[in-house]
Amino acid sequence: MESNLQEKMKYLFVVDHYVPFPQSEYGGLWNVIASDEEECFDLISDDDDYPQYFSKLRENISKCSKYELVGEQESTVVSSFLT
Repeated sequence: MESNLQEKMKYLFVVDHYVPFPQSEYGGLWNVIASDEEECFDLISDDDDYPQYFSKLRENISKCSKYELVGEQESTVVSSFLT
């Protein structure tokens, strides 16, 4: 039963993702519900128009704040803000 609970565990990732000028003046912040870092990357990369910065995105995800969520949650980009 424990492995079944771990499969359903979701986290809120708060990812600071820098995209340099001229696409962005300061970068962006993504709030993502995902089960792991790889799913978080997939969700952001599907929503982000700057694939040339995805290598830095993986590093930012591994360093970001991550909060365990209670209850069943759908994996999604909750919000994104790009300056």
